[in-house]
Amino acid sequence: QVQLVESGGGLVQAGGSLRLSCAASISTFSIGAMGWYRQAPGKQRESVATIWPGGTTNYADSVKGRFTISRDNAKNIVYLQMNKLKPEDTANYYCKITSSRTGMDYWGKGTLVTVSA
Repeated sequence: QVQLVESGGGLVQAGGSLRLSCAASISTFSIGAMGWYRQAPGKQRESVATIWPGGTTNYADSVKGRFTISRDNAKNIVYLQMNKLKPEDTANYYCKITSSRTGMDYWGKGTLVTVSA
């Protein structure tokens, strides 16, 4: 049974920072890619950032230069450092991990980030 628990969301003023964490409770499979997605009200879920086991990263254009994704492979935790936050960053943020053995995706329940103008 895989469980993902996100934390770190909250209310912040524009220009501020937050750090999201996602801890994966796993049984016996290897984690491949780890990523963060977000979904704003009335919009589709979109990819924010992804990190692969070797450290390669990918970011949405809208967050490049402001957000940084990182992972602790020993603890199965993925982080998202968000700086210079904008009101348009307001959304529910979800983490996703992919099993490197089966290719199955696992999602967290989300954490709300609200950025006030």
